[in-house]
Amino acid sequence: MKILVPATSANLGPGFDALGLAVKLYNVVNIQEAKFSSVSISGEGSDNISLKRNNLFISVFNEIFKELVSSSANFRMVFENNIPFSRGLGSSSAVIISAIASAYAMAGFKVDKQTILNKALIYENHPDNITPAVFGGFISAIVSNNVVHFSKSEISDDIRAVVVIPDKPMNTNQSREILPKSYTLKECVNNISHAAFLATCFLQKKYDMLRLASFDMLHEDRRMVALPELFDVRKTAYENAALMSCLSGSGSTFLNIVYKNDAINLKTKLSNKFQNFKVEIFDFDNDGFKLLQS
Repeated sequence: MKILVPATSANLGPGFDALGLAVKLYNVVNIQEAKFSSVSISGEGSDNISLKRNNLFISVFNEIFKELVSSSANFRMVFENNIPFSRGLGSSSAVIISAIASAYAMAGFKVDKQTILNKALIYENHPDNITPAVFGGFISAIVSNNVVHFSKSEISDDIRAVVVIPDKPMNTNQSREILPKSYTLKECVNNISHAAFLATCFLQKKYDMLRLASFDMLHEDRRMVALPELFDVRKTAYENAALMSCLSGSGSTFLNIVYKNDAINLKTKLSNKFQNFKVEIFDFDNDGFKLLQS
């Protein structure tokens, strides 16, 4: 069996812990029953020998599998990791979702996406990452009584993601520690109003309004201080037809949304100016994770 889980970008400016979307960059896992357990890793983490023993996927998979069938089994697991670690593209969410969905499938249970999503809350409490990883598209999500409730909008093929991936990671927990313990009423009202407007822009596909809608006052600028080049990334993006330019999750990746006809030019300008950073163009994913017979 093969499972593909997309990368995600969360927060999207003002939608702190509530808004997210999926792009067509996938982690791929091939898994099958075997006489002996084995692990193979390519891509991200392939040079980290300890990942074959201390592996989040294996830990979550084994826990869920044993919960479902009250026993253990041996599996051959082959990981193709394409989502960068600690860069704000939902790598941990992708691992968690793939582990839970794989455990259900290998245990012979129906893989129901809402069930997978709610199980993921045990391991990842940010619905803005796990929800688009499961369902794809643009997502507005909340959590109530350990259930994720969400609204989804498919993202038009008219736009692309031009993603700037710095050579330096940002740890989510450390990134949160630099945020203040309290905010002014003005800051809170700004983000509530802009997040609501941003969601409407995606739902109604009013992409020309995204720059106005994505203005944040809670976290972005505070986090970007740790990597000041990101301020220039945003400035350059807006000077070259970006509809929206924001920190992806807690960073360090920067998400730029642009009409598809402007994507190559924006990638070229960003690549030339930030030569130590990786710049890629991605389509948006509207489906979420996929299970395939290998």
